[in-house]
Amino acid sequence: MSSSSYSRSGSSTSASGVSVKSSPDDQTRINDADGSGRSIRLAVFDLDYTIWQPEMYQLYGNPRLVKAEGHKLSAIEKHETRTTEEDKIITDKSGTPIRVFSGASYALADIHRLREEGYEIQAAVASRTDEPDWAFFCMRHLAVKVQGRKGGNAQELITLLDCFGSGSMKKNPLIQISYQDKTHHFKRLHQATGIPYEDMVFFDNENWNIRSVSKLGVKCIYTPDGMQKKHWDQAKKAFGMECA
Repeated sequence: MSSSSYSRSGSSTSASGVSVKSSPDDQTRINDADGSGRSIRLAVFDLDYTIWQPEMYQLYGNPRLVKAEGHKLSAIEKHETRTTEEDKIITDKSGTPIRVFSGASYALADIHRLREEGYEIQAAVASRTDEPDWAFFCMRHLAVKVQGRKGGNAQELITLLDCFGSGSMKKNPLIQISYQDKTHHFKRLHQATGIPYEDMVFFDNENWNIRSVSKLGVKCIYTPDGMQKKHWDQAKKAFGMECA
């Protein structure tokens, strides 16, 4: 299914930018290529070694914003360590930078584009990270480049937190971080959004999380080496969507 046949949003949006539950009767749904009527309405991402690397437990001390000057970064690393603070990156005490996988940036930018065009799709987090406060700090500062509101070739930087609806980590229902089996994360996401499991896709680098969540009916994509472009394309193809 091309993006032009994606369902337009019929849900309301809270002040934090998070779409809240709406009745399926209020929404116009157009079947995908296989006639199942399913479409990606909620893309859910693990954080550690799916969205970024290294994992929070691997950091030496809490993450902090530092000047990029003095860090020998390749062109790719400069892209992956981008923050909303000009000429600053996030590192731990040892100077190890936190990097967003290019495939994660690609997927989140594509979701943002679809939302800007009025399509009903959201991004969410399901994480068992050991350091939720550190993760929240990273989400508040790490940035991805997305299509600007003016359209055309204009681009802008937004934080990872903005990709997941902004707001407080503890008050945003789209950010589920707790040390539980991830089926609990998904049950809360389903309750908060009203989105059927069959309209969700989940990306995670741990195979046992994939096996657990798939039992709910969620389409799961295994990302053993972090989120890559091919993983988002695989998800879109599974729902009959055209890929760039």
